[in-house]
Amino acid sequence: MLKKALRLHYKTLRKQLSENQLEEMSLAVANNVLTLPVWEKTYFHIFLPIEAHNEVNTEFILHLLSGKDKEIVISKSDFETRNMTHFLLTDNTKIKKNEYNIPEPVDGIEVPAKKIEVVFIPLLAYDKLGNRVGYGKGFYDKFLSECQPETIKIGLSFFEPEKQITDIFETDVKLDYCVTPNAVFKF
Repeated sequence: MLKKALRLHYKTLRKQLSENQLEEMSLAVANNVLTLPVWEKTYFHIFLPIEAHNEVNTEFILHLLSGKDKEIVISKSDFETRNMTHFLLTDNTKIKKNEYNIPEPVDGIEVPAKKIEVVFIPLLAYDKLGNRVGYGKGFYDKFLSECQPETIKIGLSFFEPEKQITDIFETDVKLDYCVTPNAVFKF
């Protein structure tokens, strides 16, 4: 299936989820994250969900990371350059929604992409080969290409994988895992 069709399909599916379903499924995703072989790592990058898009609520994963004393990194996006700047999430971090309703840090202690060991990635769809479909702006592909090759890339989704995404580009960065409420897929 083509990315454009997948984006449309999964945006529609996510819109149909109730607030209760979102919370329950997000909690189930977080419980499955506990089974991943990543807990010896230190620097974890996580996205803060765009609530209007019914993304996986990462609050539960944030609590896990915090409880395990991990260094938590969040990003700020520059829509002109398509670059992401990464900041350490601390008690003093001020979060503000940007013009696209994305919660972002105002400023803080910058963390270079090369230092990040695990990245939790928002997505709309993914396939059985670990290819993913985001919103189409290329922010995460650019960011992931700046990370170390051994950085662990984990998609978070409410849904099962597609058989195959047909219009993959050379610059698309594949996932190592995708965590859903029911399973963990390893690629």
